[in-house]
Amino acid sequence: MTTTATRRRHPATLAVHAGERAPRGRFTPVSTPIYHAATFLYDTTAELDGAFEADPSFVYARHGNPTVHALEDALAVLEGGAVACACASGMAALHAALLASEVAPGDRIVAGRDLYGATAGLLNTVFAPQGIDVVYVDAGDPGAVERAVAGGRTRLLLVETLSNPLLRVADLPALADLAHRHGARLLVDGTFTPPVLLRPLEHGADLVVHSTTKYLSGHGDVLGGAVIGGAAYAGPLQSVSRLTGGVPGPNEAWLTLRGLKTLPLRYERQCQNALAIARWLAEHSAIERVHYPGLRTHPHHDLAAGLFDASGAGAQFGAMVAFTIRDADRARVCRFLDRLELCLPATSLGDVYTLVAYPAMASHREVAPAQRARLGIGDDLLRLSAGIEQIDDILADLEQALA
Repeated sequence: MTTTATRRRHPATLAVHAGERAPRGRFTPVSTPIYHAATFLYDTTAELDGAFEADPSFVYARHGNPTVHALEDALAVLEGGAVACACASGMAALHAALLASEVAPGDRIVAGRDLYGATAGLLNTVFAPQGIDVVYVDAGDPGAVERAVAGGRTRLLLVETLSNPLLRVADLPALADLAHRHGARLLVDGTFTPPVLLRPLEHGADLVVHSTTKYLSGHGDVLGGAVIGGAAYAGPLQSVSRLTGGVPGPNEAWLTLRGLKTLPLRYERQCQNALAIARWLAEHSAIERVHYPGLRTHPHHDLAAGLFDASGAGAQFGAMVAFTIRDADRARVCRFLDRLELCLPATSLGDVYTLVAYPAMASHREVAPAQRARLGIGDDLLRLSAGIEQIDDILADLEQALA
């Protein structure tokens, strides 16, 4: 600010305003800037008035932020959707998707019984007490799913593309057809399968949610989530986002947007490593069982081969592997985790690092032991998220920890 009036102002005033609100130049940054602004100015009040109704609307950061909007545009394009809503976490995204689906008392949500523990917690502790009928079913049993959907006023069918942690594959086209025949919508958690592997909207899903903390950002340094859907969801998602306020900050949005640029490169390497790890574990004498769709022994191998995008070399079956250690109890599993040197015993997934999680301790900690046992999640089960390290180093670390 260099006007005559500015030069005459008090230093206390200048300290606040000097250097701010420079004229907008006739240039475009190569990469999206981080807009650290809670509010936005316009040249006239008429323009400000119009900005409140604009889409996107940049008036107040809870309504919209240019950095966040750039991320939303990118996510919509990658998933093949018309609209995306960025959120502060994956759970915030799931909550927003449920609210945008206008689930009301007396409605039913049919959910796959193989779900991330916090997802079941959200359904049981937030939605069920509001009069929502929550029913869990084996998503791989078409008859059971149909009976559950037809048995109530079903608004939503909720499944994961790859179940957490046993990596069962959801038959999305069949589930979408079933849901739509009964007037329900298919909501899909695609966190385990980023859009370079699978785009649920192309297979009939109505909404897809991601924890962008995982593969989409991919570096273990940011928390976020997103909901992507068709044009009909633009209004409901915008309303939910503004009213509940679960929006990401511009820094988080920028980190995620930057991570997206290397997603195909990272994910191809991660999938190659996961396949090699799964094959190696399947031959190891200390391992009882390996769950990985890329192995022909997996019950859903053929379904995965037809559903997943095989355009990337080695990137056909995902980067998650689950396995059980032979005759292991909790103490034996903890000794294995404590011996890891390269692989990190952390609770997340999708990072450039190879991460090993213990579902009984982490993702399904709040699930009763008897329920975990019915789901097949025993005290001997581990979940591995392949990173981008050299595969020989990963296998050597697993070998010494299993010894």
